Order: sequence, then structure tokens, then C-alpha cells
Amino acid sequence: MAESMKDYETELEASFKKIEEGDILTGTVISVDEKEVVVDLKYYAEGIIPAEDYSREPGFSLKEQVNVGDEVSATVVSKDDGNGNILLSRTEAADVLAWDKLKELKDSKEVIDVVVKGIVNGGVIAYVEGVRGFIPASKLALNYVEDTNEYLNKPIQVQVFDIDKEKGRLILSAKEILREKAEEERKTKISNVQVGLVTEGVVESLQPYGAFVDLGNGLSGLVHISQICEKRIKKPSEVLTVGDKVKVKVTAVKDGKLSLSIKEATDMMAKEIEEEVIELPDSKEEASTSLGALFANIKLDN
Repeated sequence: MAESMKDYETELEASFKKIEEGDILTGTVISVDEKEVVVDLKYYAEGIIPAEDYSREPGFSLKEQVNVGDEVSATVVSKDDGNGNILLSRTEAADVLAWDKLKELKDSKEVIDVVVKGIVNGGVIAYVEGVRGFIPASKLALNYVEDTNEYLNKPIQVQVFDIDKEKGRLILSAKEILREKAEEERKTKISNVQVGLVTEGVVESLQPYGAFVDLGNGLSGLVHISQICEKRIKKPSEVLTVGDKVKVKVTAVKDGKLSLSIKEATDMMAKEIEEEVIELPDSKEEASTSLGALFANIKLDN
């Protein structure tokens, strides 16, 4: 099939467009080395982004982190770099575009893979869209992290927690992601627990309506006040103390929660003990038969 001018209409229009300094252009990386990135702008000239104008992230390596085929947006610094190319700056474009992107990331709660690049007072530093982000020590893990040094140069998953474009501030958090994962794991573990299971746990807290029992392996459940013991009690603390080891029976698994009963577990144990009691034969005949059976297998030497 013969090609016509119409097939190249978009490229033709792009080649005639007027480029001004300060414009933000988007192109495709066609080559990269330690010094610069060359970008195809579908224009009469190629775009050049020097290494120092590609990213402000400390230790950023063009060779390792930029690939041929990547799409890049950059600001026109000069229409001619002296060699017939268009001089571009990705960091300048990032200053304009990054905050819009960060707002999108905050709204979508998208999980972002970053690497911790610095340790500061009260937290660590990581970069998203070329913008310096602060992760407070209280947002690094489920619990407050005392020693943040162990995170340096480590990959971590975060979400955009808060942004302030005017002040150039970006706060990131890993805590919500970890909490969600822990909750999913907990629900999976709970869904595998069978109703009727009798196990041992430790009383972790007492409430007016019952006691929460830690079963280990990240699992806990509620023993309602009516399921603590046979007698009626006004509050769990009458018979239980935090730290007590108790036997419990799983009575229900619903909506990611475990219902437990100390009373039913106690009843079951009592029944088992009853069944294990060995009754001695009443009649002499039965006793002698038992003794006869016992000695039948013993051969006496004559």
C-alpha cells in the first residue's frame, strides 16, 4: 500500500511547531550515557538533557536508572545548545509537573517503590518524581522506629501522605501499607481457623463486655462475659487478670473476628477427664478373668 503525506501528518505538524524557551516537551529516550540523555522530540532537532539537569536525587545514575524507550518530559532551556540540539532540563519540568503527579498519587493512594537516600532527625528521605520526600520515623513501620540508620539505601514501599506545593514539602508514609498488609494476613489466618478448635491463649485486655485473648501468631479473639465461666459475673476482672493463660474454644468466625469461649473449653476438658477415668471391675469374676488374661501370656519355667 502506497504511503502518502497524510500518514505523516502528525510528524509533519510536530516538525513545524514553534518551540520557545520554557516550554515543556515530551519525548522518547533514544540514547543514554553517564553525561547526558538524548531525547527524540519528533522535531527537526533532538533534545539533550545533561546529567545534572535530569534529577536532583543524590546518587542518581543515568546509566542505571534511565532506559532507551523511556518517555520523558523536560523544559526547553535553550533552542540551540551550540551543536544544533535543543537543550532541556528534566528537573525544571519536574518542578512544574511533579506536584500535579504527586497530587494524583495522594488521591489514588498508589503504592510507590522508593529507596531511602538519607537519614535526618526524626525520619528518613526518599525521592518521588524528583521531589525530596520526608518519611517520619513514626510512619516507617507499624511501630515508631528508634534507629532509622538501618533503612539507608534500602527499598521501601510508600504512599504520598501529604503535600504542600507552596512550601515544597512532601510527606511519605509506609505505615498505612504495612497496616493493610498485616490486616490482610490476619484475615487470612482467621479464615483458616476452624470452629470448635480448642487452644491456649493469654488474656491481653479486659473490657466491661468481655476479655480479649491473644492466641499467638498474630491472632486474638473475644471471650464475651457470658462465656468466661458458669457463674454469673458483673465484670471479667472478677475471675481474670491480664497475662492469665487460659484454654479457649473457637465458637464462631465472622467478619474477620474470632469469638471464643473459656466456659465451653472448660466443659470439654472436664468431659474428657471424666471419660478417661478407668473403672475397676466390680465382680471377682471379672477381676480374676482380667488377672487370668494377664498371666496367660507369661510362660513359667518348670
